[in-house]
Amino acid sequence: MTARRVVMACGVVAALLLGAVMAVGVLNRLDEEPLPAQAVALSVTPELVARGEYLARAGNCVSCHTRQGGADYAGGRPIATPFGAVHAPNITPDEETGIGRWSAAEFWRAMHNGRSRDGRLLYPAFPYPSYTYVTRADSDAIYAYLRSLAPVRQANRPHALRFPFETQAALAVWRALFFRPGRLVDDPTRSALWNRGAYLVQGLGHCGACHTPRNALGASRADAPFRGGLIPVQNWYAPALNDGREAAVTDWPVADVVALFKTGVSPRAGVSGPMAEVVFRSLQYLSDADLQAMAEYLRDLPRLDRPAPPAVKPPSAAMALGREIYGQQCAQCHGMHGQGRRGELPALAGNRAVMLADSTNLVRVVLHGGYQPATRGNPRPHGMPPFMQSLSDQEIAAVLSYIRNAWGNAASRVDTIDVYRARERRGS
Repeated sequence: MTARRVVMACGVVAALLLGAVMAVGVLNRLDEEPLPAQAVALSVTPELVARGEYLARAGNCVSCHTRQGGADYAGGRPIATPFGAVHAPNITPDEETGIGRWSAAEFWRAMHNGRSRDGRLLYPAFPYPSYTYVTRADSDAIYAYLRSLAPVRQANRPHALRFPFETQAALAVWRALFFRPGRLVDDPTRSALWNRGAYLVQGLGHCGACHTPRNALGASRADAPFRGGLIPVQNWYAPALNDGREAAVTDWPVADVVALFKTGVSPRAGVSGPMAEVVFRSLQYLSDADLQAMAEYLRDLPRLDRPAPPAVKPPSAAMALGREIYGQQCAQCHGMHGQGRRGELPALAGNRAVMLADSTNLVRVVLHGGYQPATRGNPRPHGMPPFMQSLSDQEIAAVLSYIRNAWGNAASRVDTIDVYRARERRGS
């Protein structure tokens, strides 16, 4: 290759790189309004603050922005990701360590565009890919509420991300690939209730953040909304909200869906794991009208017709061992035939959660215990003790294989290695 061709090739490469950089810059500024030259004071009323408190509950802001044993909204909780830990910031109105110097416009930019007050791009552990759908009016109300809190002086902890994920350049490329600011427009062919439910589920509720599978770079898959997936690092399986074999509520009465969200239990199911925290911290405080709206939207999700995966049946020896352990450890509460106690302890026979293709949640519940949230509608929920110390991996695998294949249930066996892996992840 001649020197002239080398120079031309280098020029083409440089032009392509420059174009890529410019494209990334443009894509990271989409639908981003310039901040006003002077901060415009928000007209704050008690009604606006009360509405903001309600909306902050709907967004479950307190869960991520409060570390264990710490002051509400003062930050410090690590959000574990496959790329390292992101530490939630202090969002109390402290001027030095919180949002005391933020304007309403800067707060809206963070919600809608995922950009901090100082211009830095925010990591999507803060679920702005969902919060981008929140209206400016609702953002202002949340801001007014947060500014009404007592300021807490608590410095933010630096993130602990691996290279290159800790760099703004890598984050800018990720956002150019996977994030677009958006605004929800009401569907005129749907009811006001349905549209309200879509806004809560897709926006403040950010349900898809857990219930949509993610790609290798941690972005929610746009081609598979609500199709379920393993929550990164937490190692809980969030079931598909549009699959009848998992967590679809298409054929549920609205009242049963509302009961599940409001109390954590319903005639058809109960919640545990991360969903128990969502009910405890957020959903139980929502109005019946908003819960009905969410139920209406979720009941209308297009159903998947995914074929059931072929079940790998457990050997007869495992079924025999599992039946023995079940009789000794489980039957007193769940019944010899897995019938449970209505309104108190869940039935295991015919239970969708028991027969999920992914057995992760079952294994975790047996190892660590199963706990429903204490709510106003169910203040003294029954819990299940952990069996991590009293049962071996082989015994847990056997009893779960038995439960998944007794009383008409039909699902793949649980292997000892499945329990071992879950036990090794006990710190997550």
